[in-house]
This record gives sequence, structure tokens and C-alpha cells, in this order.
Amino acid sequence: MNITVILCTYNRCQALSKALHSVAASELPDTIEWEVLVVDNNSTDQTREVVEEFNRRYPERFRYLFEPKPGKSHALNAGIHGARGEILAFIDDDVTVEPPWLHNLTSALHDGKWAGAGGRTLPASAFSPPRWLALSGPLSMVGILYAHFDIGDAPCELHCAPYGANMAFRRGMFEKHGSFRTDLGPSPHNEIPRPNEDTEFGRRLMAAGEHLRYEPSAIVYHPVSEARIERQYFLGWWFDYGRALVRENGKSQDTGEILKVIGKALPITLRWIRTFNPQLRFYRKCWVWVAAGEVVEIYRQARGAKASRDRLMRQASPRT
Repeated sequence: MNITVILCTYNRCQALSKALHSVAASELPDTIEWEVLVVDNNSTDQTREVVEEFNRRYPERFRYLFEPKPGKSHALNAGIHGARGEILAFIDDDVTVEPPWLHNLTSALHDGKWAGAGGRTLPASAFSPPRWLALSGPLSMVGILYAHFDIGDAPCELHCAPYGANMAFRRGMFEKHGSFRTDLGPSPHNEIPRPNEDTEFGRRLMAAGEHLRYEPSAIVYHPVSEARIERQYFLGWWFDYGRALVRENGKSQDTGEILKVIGKALPITLRWIRTFNPQLRFYRKCWVWVAAGEVVEIYRQARGAKASRDRLMRQASPRT
């Protein structure tokens, strides 16, 4: 088996059906064997029935895998373990892909030069943003809104990590560098920050000297959810992003680190308060929320580390 498309899903059976229809229409050379592995992460809707219907229509093309441990990273890692392909491609359960998508995304990964690739992710439909939300330029937040990823029309080496809505890696990269971190990514557990489970893996590879390719002709379309076009959604995401940064970068668990974060955050906090341009004001506010997330995560980790030390001391103390 050459390629496995891994698609993790949770209670989105209608969107999932559209995604699978588009993947089923993929155009690849006859010499390439490929499959689609749908990882159901505890769905309570008709997800299994949807996948089984595709399996009946396209025998041996679609497979269903149930992962009971909640959290997208657990589902991703189960998909990696259950995949048969030498190249693993990843998409979200609410996107649609162009017919050449899979071939274009993975064709450069067969010779071993590239460790992975990221394609272009575009909005599925036009929409009107609120006046406080920038969609272009240095203040743009479209990556949060619909996993937007578009760095031009020419293939090139990536120097930023691709998003999980449209990426692929050689299987050996997971064997060499480990799997997705389960302390990051969407999860029903509030203590786990939502972002970075996908981009952390890409950054991990690049830090190890691996090379990632940008392929603009590998196009997926991501819907723009109205529920996301709210200030509170963005602020919550940026707060979690701050928490994820602490986990990813291994910042000190010493509460003294909190003072450093606050010191760095003070100038942008003052600029936020004094800014009247709605887009710039909201952008600066989001970075204040990042700092707040960092402070909270450092405090939680410091408190957890202290509790562990106290427990070990109690266990080591002689009983009288």
C-alpha cells in the first residue's frame, strides 16, 4: 500500500459524508495503491454507518477504525498505527478536496528527499468578516478561522509547519521522531490546550533537520463556521495557544517565569488599551490573551510539580 489518507472525526456525519465523497473522486495513477482510514473518536451520531456505506460502494478503499480514548491526538495516533500506507496524508472531517489533491500532495514524497508536505487550504465559500477581524496582511487571523494555508503559487520548501487539514508525511517520520503529542490538540478535557498538535509535529521535524515541501496544487476547501466568527472564540483560541506554547517549548515550571511573561506582556497591553483601530486593537488584545494563557499554564505546571515533590517527600519520610 502506497498511501493512506487518515481522517479523524467526531459527531460530524453529514460533513464527513461530503468529505468522503470528494476523496473518493481522487485521481491517482493506477500504479499507486491508496486507502482512506476514518478514525471515529467516540461519535454518537451515524458516523459508523456513513463509513460502512462508503466501504460497500468502494470495496477495500475505505476502512473504519474506532478509537475510544477521547482527543484528536489519540485518534491521529490510532490512525498512524492502523494505516497500511508508506505515505500518510491527513485532512479534517469537514473539508472537501479537489480530485488531483492526493496525488499532488504526495507525489514528491516517494523518493525520500522530502519528509512531508503541506498543501493549500482555501475557504469553501465567500463570507463577510466583522470589522474587527483582519483577513490579510500582518494582522490576519484566517489560519484560526478556517485553517487557511496559502503561501503562493510556486512549490517551495516550507519554513513553517503545515496545518492538519492538508498535510502528508512519510510513515518513517513517525517511527523516527515519534507520534502526535496527546497533551495538545482538540479534546473534551479542558486541561489540554486545543492548538498545536499538528504544527508541533511539523516543527519537530524541521528542528531535527527534515525538509517539508509546500505544494500549492494540492487544494482543499475548508468551511467558515459562523460560530467561529465571534470574538470569544478567537480569545479562547489564543489563550489556549499561550498554554500550548508553554508545553511545546518546555518553559520553566518555576513561578518566577510568570514575572518574565508579565514583563513582556505589559508593553503590548498598554498599546492594546490605547489603540482605536478595530483590527489592530483586537489583534493586540489576542496577544494579551496569549500571555494570560502562558501565565496560567506555567502556574498549573509549577503547582503540579510542587505537589509531586511533596508527595515523593511524604513517601520517602520514615514512618514513626
